Amino acid sequence: MKILVLNAGSSSQKSCLYDLEDVLPDTPPEPIWEASIDWTHHAGFAEIKVKSRQEKVIQTEVAVTSRSEIIAHMLDTLWSGETPVLKSASEVDMIGHRVVHGGEEYRQSVIINAAVKEAIARLAIFAPTHNPANLEGIVATEKVFKNIPQVAVFDTAFHAQLSPDAYTYAIPAKYTAQGIRRYGFHGISHQYCRDRAAQILNREVTDLRLITCHLGNGCSLTAIRNGQSIDTTMGFTPLEGLVMGSRSGSIDAGILIHLLRQPEMDVGKLDRLLNRESGLLGISGVSADLRAIVQAIAEGNQQAQLALDVYVHSLRSHIGAMVASLGGLDAIVFTAGVGENAPLVRAAACEGFEFLGLKLDLNKNAQQAIDCDIAAPDSAVRVLVIHTQEDWQIAQECWNISVRSS
Repeated sequence: MKILVLNAGSSSQKSCLYDLEDVLPDTPPEPIWEASIDWTHHAGFAEIKVKSRQEKVIQTEVAVTSRSEIIAHMLDTLWSGETPVLKSASEVDMIGHRVVHGGEEYRQSVIINAAVKEAIARLAIFAPTHNPANLEGIVATEKVFKNIPQVAVFDTAFHAQLSPDAYTYAIPAKYTAQGIRRYGFHGISHQYCRDRAAQILNREVTDLRLITCHLGNGCSLTAIRNGQSIDTTMGFTPLEGLVMGSRSGSIDAGILIHLLRQPEMDVGKLDRLLNRESGLLGISGVSADLRAIVQAIAEGNQQAQLALDVYVHSLRSHIGAMVASLGGLDAIVFTAGVGENAPLVRAAACEGFEFLGLKLDLNKNAQQAIDCDIAAPDSAVRVLVIHTQEDWQIAQECWNISVRSS
């Protein structure tokens, strides 16, 4: 079974193709084709990179016309060019799309039809940067693959079981009725890490109390009990929760009122301030990239040091909140760019939780290994580093839908 996965963002597009046998493997297989589009390479052009099973990387620049035409150009490399992997589009059995926001309606992955596309468009009011890009990817793919089944895998779906006390904001109920509530994000990544953690620990997902820490440019934590998300840090939008690369995370709402009263401020400027100019970037004045922050600290930059300190304080305090929601902890998982590659952050995050019996093996932590346990042998809490594989999680969702419908 050949499953094509498209993961569309506002400024990038990642895609891959899996060729699966009759049994779903326990561990992620290597895709037979991978491709990416960078819409920000330079003005007027998109950069397309393609890697085939021969590991050869082909890089091209294409003049930007429309998103759908650029996606079609990328997909054409599946059966054309120097190393085609298919003879035609008809060889693909199913296509999976990451869709950021499914609202309250979509609590699991679904086959895409006209009603689903309408809902994705309508829910763009909650995710104006991502849902339109997700929908464009779906429409562009439909043009190329015609009647091949497509599946929407929602980033919010993993958090659909949150209880009312966890998702309700303390605002008048009429606004909650309008859909203003905690939705949570990064659900595809948190779900993958839940399952991979159970594999590594050789335990059932329903037997684990987990905190999964997705730490990239965007950051979120999820508390998982009985296999379900019971609490998470991102809320109505991905802006809430942890301090992030360029996002502020949770701040006093009174600050927003104060800023909007300033004569030079408007809603658009405030949106940019909180989402693109805050977080590590805003405090340090250096970068949203943790690697640049660490380098600046080494050079004596005090604002960079403050940025890291605030980031770690936010991470620890939110981990503590997740522990309280769980009523205990069996394992903590670190994933995504920072979670997988920053021993400094992992060590700092674990400090202060010795009262839980958590003991980090500093040598293992420094080795930069992935999909492994870096806790000390006698630690009461396991500490895992897992390479998140959202594309494979999307492919599994497609596989499961195919099995249920057959």
